[in-house]
Amino acid sequence: MKKQFSFLIILCIFCHSAFSQNADYRNTSLSFELRAWNLVHKMTLEQKISQLGNDAPSISTLGIEKYDWWNECLHGVARAGEATVFPQAIGMAASFDTACMYIVADAISTEARAKYNDAVRRNQEGKRYYGLTFWSPNINIFRDPRWGRGHETYGEDPYLTAQMGVQFVRGLQGNDPKYFKVIATAKHYAVHSGPESERHFFNAEPEARDLYETYLPAFENLVKKAGVFSVMSAYNRVYGQSASASKLLLENILRNEWGFNGYVVSDCGAIRDIFKFHKITENKTQASALGITNGCDLDCGTVYQSALKMAVKNNLVSEQDIDTSVYRLMYARMKLGMFDSAEDVSFSRIPFSANNSTEHDALAFEMAKKSMVLLKNNGILPINKNAIKKIVVLGPNANSLKVLRSNYFGEASHPVTVLEGIEKLAGNAVEIFYANEVPIASANPPKFKFSSATLDKIKAADVVLFVGGLDATWEGEEGSVMKAVGGFSGGDRTKIELPDIQLQALQAIKLTGKPVVFVLMSGSAVSFNGMEKNMDAILQGWYPGQRGGDAVADVLFGNYNPAGRLPVTFYSSTNELADFRDYNLRSGKGRTYRFYKGNALYPFGHGLSYTQFEYSNLEIDKTTFSNTENISVSVMVKNTGKADGEEVVQLYIKDLDSKLWMPEKQLKGFQRIHLEKEQTRKLIFEIPVADALKYYDENLKQFNVEPGEFQIQIGASSNDVRLQKNVEVR
Repeated sequence: MKKQFSFLIILCIFCHSAFSQNADYRNTSLSFELRAWNLVHKMTLEQKISQLGNDAPSISTLGIEKYDWWNECLHGVARAGEATVFPQAIGMAASFDTACMYIVADAISTEARAKYNDAVRRNQEGKRYYGLTFWSPNINIFRDPRWGRGHETYGEDPYLTAQMGVQFVRGLQGNDPKYFKVIATAKHYAVHSGPESERHFFNAEPEARDLYETYLPAFENLVKKAGVFSVMSAYNRVYGQSASASKLLLENILRNEWGFNGYVVSDCGAIRDIFKFHKITENKTQASALGITNGCDLDCGTVYQSALKMAVKNNLVSEQDIDTSVYRLMYARMKLGMFDSAEDVSFSRIPFSANNSTEHDALAFEMAKKSMVLLKNNGILPINKNAIKKIVVLGPNANSLKVLRSNYFGEASHPVTVLEGIEKLAGNAVEIFYANEVPIASANPPKFKFSSATLDKIKAADVVLFVGGLDATWEGEEGSVMKAVGGFSGGDRTKIELPDIQLQALQAIKLTGKPVVFVLMSGSAVSFNGMEKNMDAILQGWYPGQRGGDAVADVLFGNYNPAGRLPVTFYSSTNELADFRDYNLRSGKGRTYRFYKGNALYPFGHGLSYTQFEYSNLEIDKTTFSNTENISVSVMVKNTGKADGEEVVQLYIKDLDSKLWMPEKQLKGFQRIHLEKEQTRKLIFEIPVADALKYYDENLKQFNVEPGEFQIQIGASSNDVRLQKNVEVR
């Protein structure tokens, strides 16, 4: 009934806009809704269909310019020349800093507008990657560390992913009451996280509770709280339906339940996959009709443009369905100011000089520092330049530019490698020796040996800094990375252990008796085959962007006190993981900290500091709550160490007596705070019972709160609970 009523409203608006004497899409005094419907009414069927591919041609008679909807800005404007390159998404998630995330996204959208405005001035606004509709952020849940694209996400937790994603969307789309700064796209909707090699024909079948409690919450939050105006559908099937033509996902949930009023774009080639690989339909005509009628408005590809006219002729799809999709796309372009004078759109006045600015470079440096996670430290860090005079720098990522930029990247004008950052900060007082003798991986490597010259330098050094791990040529999209080499397979990893040749190199260093600091550059969890016990410190640097080398050096030498936290679980070995194709999080020993029953190598939320923090005075306003109330939680946090620093205070909820299967615990609040030495601060968390304690009832097909006892936990990680109190929900 709701859908029918909505359709009648749209139909009335359409008729009014089409036949009113005063209505015209060029009349800026009218609403965008009326103008968009009027524009659609003036198009022929062929013209409408022409606009339903990502590379949409111009319609000069109607003033519609050529436009390519395909643009990327995962961690900076990508593939469009020079731009500020921020840390990869997984690194920004490790900051646990939503405020900084918003500022970064705002800077990215400023650079996007600067590039678009320049393209308009040069009559090149239809060029791919220079538009205003961006296919970011990736808010899929990073359920398994083998997934090659996991570093594009905000990690394994639905709550953290939603919080970071909401701020990223708000920063991109802006807060102008009339126009979008740019349009963000939540992707890949939904239940999408590998295997990469099977993504075009894979069928994901999670339990209903996993679907609603894990894979969908971030998308719902971005729709309802951030107003994201575009959603990208995934390649794979979900419960047998193509995610790009799923009545359940696109119509029932996205539009009817969540009230999404933007447009849906397919992942590139996903409409083709419906008939070519999924075999849901026999041909592209049927596939195009299935996509349009079930709510996918824009085809990243050419199937719609080549097949929809035949689909209409064969009565597989109505012209009214096509009108609805074209309306959504024209409305989006109007909200971006593409049909209005530049003088009326404040964002059109952003100059090209705003791109790749010194201010944005400083912001990239700040976010890179915030992303650093100190996993282990026996006291060797920070490095004391007065006590240490000889440092050897080794490892495949020490002087690598590739490891800074990850994938979907822009071109940084002055990127700083880790080696360069170390050399810059060490100064003349410390002797730095660098050797590039260790590759990232090697197929069936012989026993590794350093050259005699390098080995002599290691033996004479005060400390060895090994900068290793992976880069985005080893973990990424289908077919985009090395294949069948040392645990890698065309996008995904087949195992999570550090490549054997690096483990051998670390063993050779350790045999010299010299202290080793491992700087791990990767987009996901890595295990060390027990070698972590032999390392004096481990710093997780992710893929840290253009100022990554400076950020790593600042942490190593103590110019910055690290406070990043792991947005994913680091497992001890591949053997801890369930079948990669199994999307049910309870399988095996359980996936992610919410269900994992083993002992993590480094748990979700983990991260060390150069100072210490004391938690006290956990208070909850009362002990019994109804499901319509908020739980008010307060705690005192004091910096008891000898350095100023930041702490990420995390709040988890554990169900103590449920008769249902429930997660081990769930993150439901966090705050990153700065405290000077001896400073104390009171933190307050407001936790809505109906949201934080809910579960999806598979029988009633709705969310409920089960009465019972719950534990509120406050601490520094999912495994480092400092204080806890129980509450009851009736």
